[in-house]
Amino acid sequence: MAIAESKGVILFSKDHKEKDKLVKIFTESAGKQMFYVRNAHKSNSPLTAAVQPYTAAVYIGKFNTEGLSFLNSVKEVHPFKQIQADIFLAGYATYMTNLADAAIEDRVYDPHLYHFLYQALTMLDEGNDGEVILNIFEIQLLQRFGITIDWQHCALCKTTQGAFDYSPSYNGVLCEKHWNKDPHRYHADPKAVHFIRLFSQIPYEKIHSIKLKNTTKKAIRQVIDMLYEDYVGLHLKSKKFLDQMEDWKDIMKPKED
Repeated sequence: MAIAESKGVILFSKDHKEKDKLVKIFTESAGKQMFYVRNAHKSNSPLTAAVQPYTAAVYIGKFNTEGLSFLNSVKEVHPFKQIQADIFLAGYATYMTNLADAAIEDRVYDPHLYHFLYQALTMLDEGNDGEVILNIFEIQLLQRFGITIDWQHCALCKTTQGAFDYSPSYNGVLCEKHWNKDPHRYHADPKAVHFIRLFSQIPYEKIHSIKLKNTTKKAIRQVIDMLYEDYVGLHLKSKKFLDQMEDWKDIMKPKED
């Protein structure tokens, strides 16, 4: 294939031999591609900074339809500096990039998912609530795993008002009047379901005003974990790190004045 270029976000990289790297990039125009990057460890290589985790750029090279692609040069390199500098932000970012990687096959053209991931990383880098950003990403990404849930209407009476719970039997939410129709409903905190219904359709640019208590965040986390366990079945190392992170982040984070 001829030399091509595309915007892209680094999904992950690993060392290959002494000087080289294998780097997976989610490109806007050619989906996810594994690139061979020669001399990536050389300090004077223009590619070194562009293939670091939590980086976006315009990548130029040979985009093959089979096997490895090859990276020749880059431009417009944009590191997400706050994510790179903060282990907690990096935890959220790693899990989101892992989810995006798992959600579609390699070389599948999906510019919408590319932009969704890029926007999520940008919002995270700008200091927005990482848990909210991740929750929105997880809920809206379910469609890429083939999971379609109507969060807006009661599955039985179609009302949009009141308290709701998720029903696996009806593959949607039930209003309080119909909770008795599914004994296997999640019995979730109605406030958590309220925010998940909001997260299922809200664009990232409108989340600045959302402030959640820790108890509500934990309840949301519980529901989303149940959904992913029941329907997706992923067990990513980055998710385990996030779960552990909640236990020790208060110890490692500097105390505010």
